[in-house]
Amino acid sequence: MITVSNVSLRFADRKLFEDVNIKFTPGNCYGLIGANGAGKSTFLKILSGEIEQSTGDIHITPGERLAVLKQNHFEYEEFPVLETVIMGHTQLYKVMQEKNAIYMKEDFSDEDGMRAAELEGEFAELNGWEAESEAAILLKGLGIGEDVHDKKLSELTGAEKVKVL
Repeated sequence: MITVSNVSLRFADRKLFEDVNIKFTPGNCYGLIGANGAGKSTFLKILSGEIEQSTGDIHITPGERLAVLKQNHFEYEEFPVLETVIMGHTQLYKVMQEKNAIYMKEDFSDEDGMRAAELEGEFAELNGWEAESEAAILLKGLGIGEDVHDKKLSELTGAEKVKVL
């Protein structure tokens, strides 16, 4: 569960929003609507930790995580659907990329071995071994079948892309 308590954001003397309070509870789907410039994207950036709120608190239940994948259809066109979903867990994806780069080296050094061991530990802590199955479950819940998981995002229909992103 994510709880937002009295969150406000100010830029200099301009209030973008003030005293926002909301609980995002498990099993529900939420939409954020408002006029252009109302602060929807900025609010999501605060939730994800990309920017800091002026006041208030955000609490994410221990053991839960918030993953963000920016909705830029063209940025992910050449990636497989399943990988695109995993990219939403930024920290895990970075660990996976670095780990894979080390293992692909032809001249694997002792330092590489030490770093790979560190990354394997972090990968396990981030539940990396379950990432693909969790992404598949998420996609299934959105009506995206397994037959699509290995396709590039560019091969999907517009409606499918929106669901994936």
